[in-house]
Amino acid sequence: MAGAKFKNKKEFIKVFDKLFTIMSTDHQIGPKLAAARVPQRWEFPDLELVLNATYADPKTAKKGHFLKWVWGDEECDWEPDVEMRMESAVANKYFQGKENVPLAIALGRIRARGSVPKALKLIPITKPIYKKYREMLEDEGYDHLLV
Repeated sequence: MAGAKFKNKKEFIKVFDKLFTIMSTDHQIGPKLAAARVPQRWEFPDLELVLNATYADPKTAKKGHFLKWVWGDEECDWEPDVEMRMESAVANKYFQGKENVPLAIALGRIRARGSVPKALKLIPITKPIYKKYREMLEDEGYDHLLV
């Protein structure tokens, strides 16, 4: 299962939209990620996808959504502090707590540029998502993505 792969681009978008919704609306994780103020751009070359994510504006945060994200660069109206490039399977492993990001950067599984130390400080904030992400994969029939 170490090579758990998404079936296609559509599945990746669907799963990651759900994952980011979980992070955005979780009242422990979401506010901490928003307060960190680390806009990010993630590139997934195997699926030819780009995901840009940042903190939500105060009005949206009051409604319980602390993050915002867009697919691609066309609708992105913010500059990333950090850019990361990785295969979709590496991202899947990371959000399940099965990928050591500093090691993955050192070994080239993740290529990072920009304020990498700021991004690494987000890891302790996102740790609680690992279990929630795995539960979502199990509950929604994405067993092939479990690692």
